[in-house]
Amino acid sequence: MDVIAGGVTAPLGYKAAGLHSGLKKAKPDLALLASRVPAQAAAMYTTNLVQAAPIKVTREHLAKGTLRAVVINSGNANACTGQKGLDDARQMTALVAAELGCRQEEVAVASTGVIGVNLPMEKLARGIKSIVPQLKEDGGFDAASAILTTDTFRKEYAVEFQLDGKTVRIGGMTKGSGMIHPNMATMLAFITTDAAIDSSLLEQALREATARSFNMISVDRDTSTNDMVLAMANSLAGNERITAKGEAYRAFSEALGEVATQLAKLIARDGEGATKLVEVRVRGAGSLEDARAIARSIAGSNLVKTAVFGEDANWGRILAAVGYSGVETDPARVEIYLGDLQVAAKGQGVAFSEQRAREILGREEVAITVALQAGEYAAVAWTCDLTFDYVKINASYRS
Repeated sequence: MDVIAGGVTAPLGYKAAGLHSGLKKAKPDLALLASRVPAQAAAMYTTNLVQAAPIKVTREHLAKGTLRAVVINSGNANACTGQKGLDDARQMTALVAAELGCRQEEVAVASTGVIGVNLPMEKLARGIKSIVPQLKEDGGFDAASAILTTDTFRKEYAVEFQLDGKTVRIGGMTKGSGMIHPNMATMLAFITTDAAIDSSLLEQALREATARSFNMISVDRDTSTNDMVLAMANSLAGNERITAKGEAYRAFSEALGEVATQLAKLIARDGEGATKLVEVRVRGAGSLEDARAIARSIAGSNLVKTAVFGEDANWGRILAAVGYSGVETDPARVEIYLGDLQVAAKGQGVAFSEQRAREILGREEVAITVALQAGEYAAVAWTCDLTFDYVKINASYRS
């Protein structure tokens, strides 16, 4: 498997574009991703009971089985906007379908930004009419720029690998910086591939990849109304169609999982106000579910995150997060490490160098390892430090 450039337009048959339509003052705010041919599609959605109009419309359209395009706007979430929000989301798909010459049900829609504000549809209608002629095979860069909100950088990743002697590619783009605590699942992710794979297996592979990537990150314990991970597979690579869980499915799933994991880590790294990426490793759990639950509990702890920001080796906060994770654990068997420095054993502190601990916590990437001594299962979660700037950003989000 090789890492390649191009993001969502790295696989064959995809074009993308991004432009400024007027939802934001100056930055790009409208993106379009389109496949040359109908693509199998699958998606995971937020479990928040408050769900934005684009989530509902995309669910309806994906029930038809295939997609040609997805249109995404930033700067406005189109959430908590009632019937008008639904009408606007459907109008966005209708406008794109008319320009592309496809069925409305073949267009998905996603939005991100401020909740509770109606979309300026006149501006969006003009933007959609303008963006279709700008679609291009290297437009992934522009699309990835147009979906950002408080993000500080574009988030793209792509790989290629061999299936049946054919080169298959998977590419993705995502956005997310705040309201990140997905339970699928303000994060959005779009993944494209030219692999030939049945829609049911694409959905299963996406579900598995999401469980170990996007569902293992946390910035602020807030689950958005708009979270969505959407995948499209257009079969243009020419591999023998994947119809069962054999060697080809495993290779595809591994590559999909790699793309999803790298995109998820980029979100955690770019948490609002963050200065550090934190990787939480849990090992020795009694089950995979237990390992994931404990890793997510530690990654979601504001006390752990502030300790990392302050470069304070307060390992007790980590152990406390293990204790309230909901997993039956014997604290007397737990070991805790910061990087390669052990700070606790048998549920108690051990002598360690505070200077060495501060040096480890001062890095741009910080690893926390918890050994449970209860089994053979392991999991990894990612988060970031919680800083003064997070409060500043979210205290004035609408201004």
